[in-house]
Amino acid sequence: MTEKHEIAEDHGEHAHDEDCGHPQIQRDDHIDYLHNGHLHHKHDDHYDEHIVEEHIVSEEHADHKHGEDCGHEPVEHDGHIDYLHDGHLHHPHGDHYDEH
Repeated sequence: MTEKHEIAEDHGEHAHDEDCGHPQIQRDDHIDYLHNGHLHHKHDDHYDEHIVEEHIVSEEHADHKHGEDCGHEPVEHDGHIDYLHDGHLHHPHGDHYDEH
C-alpha cells in the first residue's frame, strides 16, 4: 500500500489510545485511529495522516453486503462512506469492496 507521510494539522490536545472513543483500524504494524474522517497514527510528537493512493480490493468478502442496516458502523472517510468491518474500512466499489 502506497501512502504519503503527512502531519495531521490542528489535532489539538487530543491523544489517541484504546479509550479515546475513536474507532481503531489495524494497519500494517500499527493502529490508526479514525478521527473526523481521517486515519491518524502517533508518530514522535505529532500524528501522521494516512492518505491511501492505491486501489486495493478487500480479500474474500463472502456474501455480506454493506449498507444502511448491515450491522457495521458507517464511517465518512475521504468523501464517501466506508464500513468498519473487523478492524478494516470497506468501501463498496462495483462488484467488490475496496480496503482502506
